[in-house]
Amino acid sequence: MESNHFSTVYATAALDMTLSAIRVRAAAGDPRRGWLTADGWSVPVALGRGGILANKREGDGGTPRGTFHPLRLWWRADRHAMPRTFLPIRPIRPEDAWCEDPRDRHYNQPIRLVRDQAGDRLMREDHLYDFVVELDHNAAPRIAGRGSAVFLHLARNDFSPTAGCVSMTKSAMLRLLRRLSPRTKIMIG
Repeated sequence: MESNHFSTVYATAALDMTLSAIRVRAAAGDPRRGWLTADGWSVPVALGRGGILANKREGDGGTPRGTFHPLRLWWRADRHAMPRTFLPIRPIRPEDAWCEDPRDRHYNQPIRLVRDQAGDRLMREDHLYDFVVELDHNAAPRIAGRGSAVFLHLARNDFSPTAGCVSMTKSAMLRLLRRLSPRTKIMIG
């Protein structure tokens, strides 16, 4: 009985350490750059080349406006130690990819590709997808053409725009991951 009580107290204390919400807003003067604010700290982020859009469409380069939740962390175990997080976590494998074809029944879902098959592979040569937080954007229900593969991931050195994701430095990502849980609200816009 005491062991059960300890587990409950520990789990409750751990949830108190998680972020209830984070906010992402566009920066003044450049809709492709922004700020992520969480619990009193802010970090610069890169946004989609189309800025933040209320009516997200596949291929528009927009970061969707709305409130989302993180579903899981995908990470490059071959490059980095497993980060601390309250999210479910999965190492990225060479065959892991994301379906961005609105005509496919697996649209906006993770898929596995064979060696020469085309698709948006999660294992990239650059470091953008070394840490990928999957969001519940267009997840339930999935609507063809309403946008796919909207993630939190690492930024390019020059903070150039993304295809619709929110990207940040590795140090900012690791700090965020330590307090991110599936219950965290991610408010964009």
